[in-house]
Amino acid sequence: MEPNQKRRVVILGAGGRDFHNFNVAFRGRGEVEVLAFTATQIPGIENRTYPAVLAGAGYPQGIPIIPEESLPEFLKTHPADEAIFAYSDVSHEYVMQKGSWILSLGLDYRLMGPASTQIPSRKPVVAVLASRTGSGKSQTTRAVCRRLREAGLKVVAVRHPMPYGDLAKQDVQRFAEVADLARHQCTVEEMEEYEPHIVSGTIIYAGVDYEAILRQAEKEADVVVFDGGNNDMSFYKPDLQIVVLDPLRPGHELTWHPGHTNLLSADVVVINKIDSASLEQINEVRRNVAQHAPRAQVVEAASPISVEGWEKIRGKKVLVVEDGPTLTHGGMTIGAGVVAAMKYGAAEIIDPRPWLVGRMAETFRKYPKIGRLLPAMGYGEEQLRDLEATIRQVPCDLVIIGTPIDFRRIVKLDKDSVRVSYELEEIGEPTLGTILEGFVQRVRR
Repeated sequence: MEPNQKRRVVILGAGGRDFHNFNVAFRGRGEVEVLAFTATQIPGIENRTYPAVLAGAGYPQGIPIIPEESLPEFLKTHPADEAIFAYSDVSHEYVMQKGSWILSLGLDYRLMGPASTQIPSRKPVVAVLASRTGSGKSQTTRAVCRRLREAGLKVVAVRHPMPYGDLAKQDVQRFAEVADLARHQCTVEEMEEYEPHIVSGTIIYAGVDYEAILRQAEKEADVVVFDGGNNDMSFYKPDLQIVVLDPLRPGHELTWHPGHTNLLSADVVVINKIDSASLEQINEVRRNVAQHAPRAQVVEAASPISVEGWEKIRGKKVLVVEDGPTLTHGGMTIGAGVVAAMKYGAAEIIDPRPWLVGRMAETFRKYPKIGRLLPAMGYGEEQLRDLEATIRQVPCDLVIIGTPIDFRRIVKLDKDSVRVSYELEEIGEPTLGTILEGFVQRVRR
């Protein structure tokens, strides 16, 4: 690189961590030029522009967001020096496969860690993270918020980004009532994460610019709870880091990025699903925690289901609709809906694959291991329409909804349905409550 020449960077992302890394580490830096973001994992987030109003000085046209697979062609006309890997819930092997690909294109390859990407807060921060998508982080976060509120603290949650719409309008979003979800034109995935907080009485922020979000949240919070996405690291420097592990996928806490990092730096580990995992699976996770995170306090928990109208399930042919990301890049083949179907005696779980419509068929081509479940994919109107059309075509008696929100509000069903809900239930000692008591005492000093 010539003296005084800008270092040219490409950021590999999925519409979240990539934008955060840029905002914190590159925006306003004259010695670096970010040529493009790439996009993967989430459908329909490529071929957009990170807007100039967010990119800042030096980017009057914004920054292009291109499909990850088009990077080699892009580099022919936009030569770069470095590519930064900035998305989550991928195996260690995947991370280095991407690294090898980037190196073959002639670029340096880099991961960015907490030192350059975590923002310090003026208020205490509890970060709730996970080893994998679908570990039970959402119900753990709700339990943490509830216990902090019960202790008399004002709690504001900040959710990991899911900016799939107009990025300029999504820089800072505040959700205090369900009507705010429509006002901000949230996707189904966003609603699944935000609505449970709102219903339980927690104000929640999200968006694109996480320093601006934090400064607003601090004005109305005694404690900020960072509600992580996928298995990503915290965007804020935590005073207490809680990491949820999934014994149904034992060993993944050591082999998936950046969930392994989360475990190694955990203050508290929650081993969830001990009611559904085998003793062998649970013990493997226990051993891994003892060896790799020996200073962490360990909480064991279950996420028992409840179904209003459970008696409808017995003897019926059912279609099970589960949380989308848990089935896709989360890789799970069982969720709350399947548990309900088995527990309450469904005659058969109908495989939806012969009746998939449009974008739903695309999802199964990309993630063929989903199997006989239907992911609640709702990143846009077209996907919602295709989800609705697929459900209409599946010949079943009943739809079991295993998603975090009741999507019957936004998808019209022509079949009877029941919804599964679940909350965290701690088993034995210590509990999150006892651990948070010490944290609350420190906050009040």
